Amino acid sequence: MSELIEGLPDAVAVRCLAWVPFHLYPKLELVSHSWRATIRSRELFRARKEVGSTEDFICVCAFEPENLWQLYDPRRDLWITLPVLPSKIRHLSHFGAVSTAGKLFVLGGGSDAVDPQTGDQDGSFATNEVWSYDFIFRQWDSRASMLVPRAMFACCVLDGKIVVAGGFTSCRKSISQAEMYDPDKDIWLPIPDLHRTHNSACSGIVIGGRMHVLHKGLSTVQVLDSVGLGWTVEDYGWQQGPMAVVQSALYVMSHHLIFKQDGREKKVVVSASEFRRRIGFAMIGSGDEIYVIGGVIGPDQWNWEIKPMADVDVLTIGGERTTWRQAASMTLCRGTILGCTQLTI
Repeated sequence: MSELIEGLPDAVAVRCLAWVPFHLYPKLELVSHSWRATIRSRELFRARKEVGSTEDFICVCAFEPENLWQLYDPRRDLWITLPVLPSKIRHLSHFGAVSTAGKLFVLGGGSDAVDPQTGDQDGSFATNEVWSYDFIFRQWDSRASMLVPRAMFACCVLDGKIVVAGGFTSCRKSISQAEMYDPDKDIWLPIPDLHRTHNSACSGIVIGGRMHVLHKGLSTVQVLDSVGLGWTVEDYGWQQGPMAVVQSALYVMSHHLIFKQDGREKKVVVSASEFRRRIGFAMIGSGDEIYVIGGVIGPDQWNWEIKPMADVDVLTIGGERTTWRQAASMTLCRGTILGCTQLTI
């Protein structure tokens, strides 16, 4: 007789449990010790892939409360709260955030926080620390440190490996160094440097299996086809502003409009005038939708108050009409979004 479900072999029972939505796992653990062991096993998460029951989530970290991440389930429109990131850096920011191998990774960054009693800086501008959140065991783990401390840098996943490039190091000096992380071996290796470095923050996006590094205020983009080939420099003339990739297409919010960028061509998709006073938000694609998450309402000539937001607005790209709707607001996080990435488990 099976230990998990009466009358079923354990292998079949595990595949049955694999169909249960992830947000219900804490309740399944209460059934028995054997169910708890199964829920917190790699076998169950392998079964989710085998039966096609994996789920897509959006991971978000905001300025308030500090070092807290929440997980959004688009299918069920609900938020799940993760344990607090155990970094010693208060109000960790300017970090890289990606997911691979079913884990959330938070890399580098630092803090400009000031001790309210002494007035001293309560952190470091750039670190090389790396954290991963394991959704099987539901805990944060410290991973191998990056070769170079960095903040405000490009961070992407290519072929299951994490690639970081550019940014600023601990002395606030812009750098061109790039490196790659293998999550299976927990090691970092140097890769070819960027062709150019600039005294501005940079970010990274992946389109068509290629990593693109963009520096704020510059039209040139540095592109990595594969780790071994190094970087090429392109000038696409892309619009400046928040970006999201939806089904391998790039969308940019600029001048209160959302554009679809196709190489050097651009097409207006929809108005985004309702976001004209909203700053510090995240914009990310999931499925055939764009999510605009959090941020703050900035001051205007009539009201100098700065209002942290937990709102989530969703733009559906597919279908006959491009339409906006509101999703469930973040339940704990609010304000400027410090990190946002997609996750599949």
